[in-house]
Amino acid sequence: MTGEADAARLARKERLFARINKAARWLDALGLAWITPILKIAAGDNPKEQLGELKRVLVIPLVGIGLFLAAWGILAPQVQTSLGAIPGPAQVWDQAVNLWKDHKDERAKAADFYERQEKRNAKFTTEGHPERVKWRDYTGKPTFIDQIATSLLTVGLGFLIATLVAVPLGIACGLSQTVNGAVNPLIQIFKPVSPLAWLPIVTMIVSALYVDTSEALPKSLVISAVTVTLCSLWPTLINTALGVASIDKDLVNVGRVLQLSTPTTIRKLVLPSALPLIFTGLRLSLGVGWMVLIAAEMLAQNPGLGKFVWDEFQNGSSQSLARIMVAVLTIGIIGFLLDRIMYALQSAFTFSANR
Repeated sequence: MTGEADAARLARKERLFARINKAARWLDALGLAWITPILKIAAGDNPKEQLGELKRVLVIPLVGIGLFLAAWGILAPQVQTSLGAIPGPAQVWDQAVNLWKDHKDERAKAADFYERQEKRNAKFTTEGHPERVKWRDYTGKPTFIDQIATSLLTVGLGFLIATLVAVPLGIACGLSQTVNGAVNPLIQIFKPVSPLAWLPIVTMIVSALYVDTSEALPKSLVISAVTVTLCSLWPTLINTALGVASIDKDLVNVGRVLQLSTPTTIRKLVLPSALPLIFTGLRLSLGVGWMVLIAAEMLAQNPGLGKFVWDEFQNGSSQSLARIMVAVLTIGIIGFLLDRIMYALQSAFTFSANR
């Protein structure tokens, strides 16, 4: 009986570790690899080995961040600018809290505005004057959180357009040397162009074509999104073409033997093989798009994080520099999270990540 009990415990332990190892891939993709050693220690694995792994994935990065914050706090007050001393971590944190408080106060004002409007319209309806009922949107200034949402919408729109252009064109380049020969010179010419050079051209073209604007897609947002598209589509295009061109030729020959149509060949053979490189291109494109977005928003005056930074720079108050640094850290953290999301999607959809 003792042997059977030990065998049952061993089997349960193996199943538990199998589940932990399966979850480890997703935790790593989401930037939470430090949870895996803790789970293994709790499951009874070698504590010394797992503590070493925990030190590598959690303690050392935290020490690096701590040293950076300490150096920042010590050195920042030594640098004097036209707006005062460079703010340290404490001052930047205070401004982050103030920006969140401003957001909540603005949302409270919006809620009060709509509540008063509903009461007034209900009163007009009750008194028999429905013609006096009017509904208006709250026109308060966008908060820092609102500007983050605008930037995410803008980069998402630009990234979507870039993907819809780059992936089909990249597949065509990978499958046809003729198409690749025609497109490659254009890639080499336009890939290095700065968003600052694209923006005036995009502004004039969008202003000429996008006449009937909508509230959901303001002209400044469209200009920023198209600029993001023009700067971010190249990594996806290049990696897609490379991935398609490097697939196993035997697969292509099998498709010819089976007389598969071109769409079926692309869907069944080409895309599954090229997907890892396509996702690599998508990750690079999203990173480039997020980086380009800030400059595009500054010049197009799209009410996002770029405009927030520019407005604070123009404002020149004693709090402006700390608020700009809050925006810089926010941009970096959001960029990291976007990359983690794309990496998680790559892990979910590519063969290489699921072997």
